[in-house]
Amino acid sequence: MTAPKQGVAAGVYSKLESDRSPYIQDGIACAELTIPSLFPKVIDGNAKLPTPYQSVGARGVNNIAAKMMLALFPANTSIFRLKIEDEVLAELGQRPNIKTKVESGLAGVERRVTSELSTKAIHTTAFEICKHLVVVGNALMYVPDNGPIKMYSLHSYVCRRDYTGNPLEIVLQEKVAKVALPISVQEAISKGENKGQKSQEEVTIYTHVRRLKDRWEAYQEVAGERVPGTYGTYPLGKCPWVPLRLIKQDGKHYGRGYVHEYIGDLLSLEGLSQAILEGAIAAAKVLFLVNPNGTTEKQDLEDAPNGAFRDGTANDVTTLQLQKYNDFRVALEQANTITERLSFAFLMNSAVQRGGERVTAEEIRYVARELEDSLGGIYSLLSQEFQMPLVSRVMYVLQRQKKLPAFPKEAVSPVIITGMEALGRGNDLAKLELAMSKIAVLGPEVIKERVNVSDYIDRVFTSCGVDTQGLIPSEEEVAQRQQQALMQQMMQQGLNPAITQGGQLLKQGMQNGNQQGAIGAE
Repeated sequence: MTAPKQGVAAGVYSKLESDRSPYIQDGIACAELTIPSLFPKVIDGNAKLPTPYQSVGARGVNNIAAKMMLALFPANTSIFRLKIEDEVLAELGQRPNIKTKVESGLAGVERRVTSELSTKAIHTTAFEICKHLVVVGNALMYVPDNGPIKMYSLHSYVCRRDYTGNPLEIVLQEKVAKVALPISVQEAISKGENKGQKSQEEVTIYTHVRRLKDRWEAYQEVAGERVPGTYGTYPLGKCPWVPLRLIKQDGKHYGRGYVHEYIGDLLSLEGLSQAILEGAIAAAKVLFLVNPNGTTEKQDLEDAPNGAFRDGTANDVTTLQLQKYNDFRVALEQANTITERLSFAFLMNSAVQRGGERVTAEEIRYVARELEDSLGGIYSLLSQEFQMPLVSRVMYVLQRQKKLPAFPKEAVSPVIITGMEALGRGNDLAKLELAMSKIAVLGPEVIKERVNVSDYIDRVFTSCGVDTQGLIPSEEEVAQRQQQALMQQMMQQGLNPAITQGGQLLKQGMQNGNQQGAIGAE
């Protein structure tokens, strides 16, 4: 019996599996305390999954993953903007309204890319990716030319990074139907199979992606043979396979998950919840004990209907009790303390409002803002390794399909405006509100003289992330409106005396006519 042939991609996968193994084990441990089906120990739909004794972990993962997804990919909002370099804009500055025209054109490109992300079901896949990042800390994103974005768990791939964290090599392992492969590949697999052995319906296919000096190259391999038509190259920053991580570790090929940082509290809560539940089940069991030497007969008590009279002594019958109330109370208080800590860690709403009857809305907003700001470190990494590669890849695909114009790299570049950038804008808005509240005590006249209101309005809209295109008039439009209002005022002021004078003349004429009529009557 000969061993199956192993190709280059399969060999690289086997070589890199040892580095991945500790992260696999940690991911399984974290999933068992939160959402076991997210990252099971065995990749088999029929495998039995463990059931946690508490739901805090699952609620926390879903909550923080949803917050991350909404912060990174807000609904109906562009996650980036195209920035034109100041030097390029200065060269075009001689033409009238050139900045407005350029920004309007770039806004159209942004809307086209945002629409393409919606067709690729970005929100559905992003939520799945965020859950894997929170629990396992790693995920592989695939952005094809056509069709929705796909995610692979850490079970399915290995990767290698350089000392700065840039991906160098990725190998993806998948099971595919044999009939879906080219005929030549099917024949090669059949020749490699041993005689008398049943033909395989599914085969393992490896996708090998590696970075060269100035590009990425990728191909697929089955049974040691390259699949024809799968070889391709991609520019740097435009590769469809993007390995993601949540918490960076210098010198490591993989990242850590958010749950891993709170694994101690989750383990403690799991043990306490199990003990409290099992103790409550035992305490809920009702058992009566009858004194065998007493005068009360056990059979008489079992057969007696409700309200019946029987001969006996009350002291002969007792109820079995655990007498562990104080012990369970200590365990419950400790479990509640851990639950509160985990609620803060996973940004759940129950952690925002403290206990008490008089809690102001401002206090709730402040605590919520503090919790959101704690994700700043996570957003900063995801904007570089998740959002930026995604935007660059989608723009590259649309440009190849002639749906977007090609921009010079040194002239126009995408800038992420959600996630970490959104947190920065929120802080700017809070500072603006605080500054204006301090100035307001000086009176409206001081604000009118010392504050540029139009610039303040622009900053408020920018801090709120609102697109001001067509919403705020330009300086020329404001001047034109002021001129029109002034002309109307002048016309109104010129007409009023004429109308008044005409009315007086008409009134005087009527009076003269009445007087002449009276004289004629005499």
